[in-house]
Amino acid sequence: MPRGSLRQSPARRAPRTHRGAALTLGRGGAVRQSEGMSKVTVRDAPATHRYEATTEGAAAGFAAYRLSGEVITFTHTEVDPVFEGHGIGGALARAALDDARSRGLGVVPRCPFIKTWIERHPDYGDLVRT
Repeated sequence: MPRGSLRQSPARRAPRTHRGAALTLGRGGAVRQSEGMSKVTVRDAPATHRYEATTEGAAAGFAAYRLSGEVITFTHTEVDPVFEGHGIGGALARAALDDARSRGLGVVPRCPFIKTWIERHPDYGDLVRT
């Protein structure tokens, strides 16, 4: 898959940010980044039901979800192979879960990546609903 070309549905619309603000994790933030990666920006794109990560202007990954009432179910997380090992998945998980917390949402981690990430970061365990 070429850099910055994650699978997208044909009906994809321009992403919108939740409450008009991007969730940005940069150098010195909570996410570890490899040398040379300036910052990872994660935005909620409600029209496509996913959080999208970009770095250096390129699409780097996404975490798909379903929102129902006060529960967000994470269904799939994908990182472009070019960016694997650069903290993109962790940035996606942290930003999406922080956003869920700020919105008072419970989380159902159907996605194995999100589920494992929460298990490794027990301070997010209180968000999980069954």
